[in-house]
Amino acid sequence: MLRIASIFVLVIIVAVGGGYLLAGFAAAPAIEVMRPRKAVGTDGTLEMVVHAEGRLSRFDAFLEQQGQRYRVFSLDDPSSGTKIQQEAENRMRVTAPLGKRAIPALRPGPARLTVTAARPVLYGLRTLETIASRDLELRFTPPRLSIASRHHFVNHGGAEMAVYRVSPSEVESAVQVGDTLYPGFPASGAGVTNADLALKVSFFALVYDQDLGTAIRLFARDEAGNTARANFDHRIFPKPMRRSRIEITDEFMRRTVPDIVEHSPELGSLPLSTDEELLQAFLRVNGELRRKNADKIASFAAETSPQIVWEGAFTQLSNSQVESTFADHRTYFYKGREIDQQVHLGFDLAVTANVPVHASNTGKVLYADYLGIYGNCAIIDHGMGVQTLYGHLASLDVKPGDRVTKGQTIGRSGMTGLAGGDHLHFTMLVNGRMVSPVEWWDPHWIEDRVMRKLREAGAQAAPASATAQAR
Repeated sequence: MLRIASIFVLVIIVAVGGGYLLAGFAAAPAIEVMRPRKAVGTDGTLEMVVHAEGRLSRFDAFLEQQGQRYRVFSLDDPSSGTKIQQEAENRMRVTAPLGKRAIPALRPGPARLTVTAARPVLYGLRTLETIASRDLELRFTPPRLSIASRHHFVNHGGAEMAVYRVSPSEVESAVQVGDTLYPGFPASGAGVTNADLALKVSFFALVYDQDLGTAIRLFARDEAGNTARANFDHRIFPKPMRRSRIEITDEFMRRTVPDIVEHSPELGSLPLSTDEELLQAFLRVNGELRRKNADKIASFAAETSPQIVWEGAFTQLSNSQVESTFADHRTYFYKGREIDQQVHLGFDLAVTANVPVHASNTGKVLYADYLGIYGNCAIIDHGMGVQTLYGHLASLDVKPGDRVTKGQTIGRSGMTGLAGGDHLHFTMLVNGRMVSPVEWWDPHWIEDRVMRKLREAGAQAAPASATAQAR
């Protein structure tokens, strides 16, 4: 009997030991620190995700600096401002304040972030733990900004340009209009001689649907998240927006809507058999697809060249008649009843059918294909966020990547997309936002709003460069 008992105890010991060892092969929690990557500023954020089977017995984060240890987050006692999201059964996301405002004792310089997550296994007899660490740089001094150009006159729905200085030169900087950022580019890319890296050029706009009192100022943000803003003198000029009435007919919808739907898979399969189905499809095209097209057009701003490649004023379609102007507020009617309202963000220019359409200035073709309501469409980049769009073309003679010169034929006018007749839909883009082309067609505006400021910036930069060389 004693022998049997001994064997039984031995089996239990072996089983428990084996289970303990096997438990060590189970998956420990996995930690992902999303941010910060390298630096922390005054108002930083710790964002991390933990993947774990079952419950966590520990999940915390500490920042260590100069022998001191500061708690950033603890699952047992979350601090104010912390957000915990259970995104899935085994996935938790945490965001917590991290910076000098959250931990006033922090000092500029290096620090180490340590995150620990643990979960119990084998009924709590063993714990599986994961530790993730990251070296960080703490910076609390915001960038410095100052305006370098003069006389900023902004037409509602139009564009302007500013020259400014930012330090350190490598931080993100822009002209901020409301919530929209118009990035700055090195002034050397605009041909400013002797320009140092701190001198930037930004084309910006007050778009048609922004209030005339919208704040316009310089903006900068460093890698640590420290931000700076600086006001600069500017004047806003209101511009009247036209209103028009557009009659939609069954014939127009039969001609345009099926072709647009066929070329726009993002709309899905739409029934088009009856007049009512055609009308509902038109409304989706005129509203939903119009917005999707605008988002796609805006996305090309990220592909702009950091150098100005255009020369002089942009050109209007030769001998063209203006059929519709920029920011025309259109009310659509069908069989006497109002069905929709939209804003037409471009100029409709007509000559005769199938006339050659030329590049309005030198640039690089970013897009040349069918694009929803614009039909066959080309988008050309001219550098520093300035781009042009040509819509409703019957044919395209260019492809993405082509370099084109001012006056080069890029296609022929037509009535593809949501066009009532043969014409060119033309608009200017500044960092993806549609603006009135009228200014860009005007050589006097180009000279006064752009070239004069660049020459003045070059004149200011030259003495500074000469002084630096003398030293």
